[in-house]
Amino acid sequence: MNRHRIAASVLLSAGALIAGALTAASPSAAADTPASFRQQHTQGFWTAERMRDATPLDITAVPGATRTPVATSAAPTHIAPTAASASPTAFPQAGGAWTGGGAVVKTSGRVFFTMGGRTASCSGDSVTSANGSTVMTAGHCVKYQGAWHTNWVFVPAYNNGSAPYGQWSATKTFATDQWAASEDMNMDVGLAVVAPLNGQTLSQVVGAQGILFNGGYNKRMYSFGFPAAAPYDGTKLVYCSGNSGKDFLLTKDHSLGCNMTGGSSGGPWFQDFNETTGLGTQVSVNSFGYTFLPNRMYGPYFGNEAKAAYDKAQTA
Repeated sequence: MNRHRIAASVLLSAGALIAGALTAASPSAAADTPASFRQQHTQGFWTAERMRDATPLDITAVPGATRTPVATSAAPTHIAPTAASASPTAFPQAGGAWTGGGAVVKTSGRVFFTMGGRTASCSGDSVTSANGSTVMTAGHCVKYQGAWHTNWVFVPAYNNGSAPYGQWSATKTFATDQWAASEDMNMDVGLAVVAPLNGQTLSQVVGAQGILFNGGYNKRMYSFGFPAAAPYDGTKLVYCSGNSGKDFLLTKDHSLGCNMTGGSSGGPWFQDFNETTGLGTQVSVNSFGYTFLPNRMYGPYFGNEAKAAYDKAQTA
């Protein structure tokens, strides 16, 4: 996840760090709706060298003056995981390589894309869906500063330039309506629908994690991603774990002690995570961090808005 610096406002005069990436499509492709983008991908574009050289994107943004109220009292909506064994690791953990194995190694991956003529990276996760081909990531990993990103691919279980389960090209990318319209930091949620590979869907090959919408706050949480900015280099799946809280400054996001850096944006946050199986219930993604509050990550609350975007993606 790239730690993207965000100016926190005149009052805080500090920056926030958005962990993120971008989408895949050609510049001439048109969006079906303001919150989706029909992707095209140049075959063979993402070589091992290009993937290694992709920058963890650093972006500067100002949180919108008008923010969408986040409803947190709606009834929970839970989608169960589609299956994948690991050994227990430390809890809490401020940031370290995941050595436990299990399903999360295959469902998590790096996201690569082009933006403004440069290559960049984020993180993402395969989630259970009606089409079996849906990747969850951050909103800024599919669209930023009014532009949808192109050449968007998902590489599950990325390993230092290799793609053990293939490169999955997006056919369409999505964001919450609020992120697509005004890049509301409360709604930094993006998704991609990827094309089948060798006749199989993404979830058939790597499995998929469950999701929970309107699940509440203050949970035992695990966060995963592929940070590529120092001290990390994007070659390993990294995780953080601990008891989460709630942002009391600019957003209604979840908060977790975590030292992941740029490139980890879009990586999954799980509650009810089982270290033995590597399965959990996804409730957020790596989104941003404040420069004046180091080693703390924030992720959007999955409410009705995130569910609406998910429903559009899973049926596309």
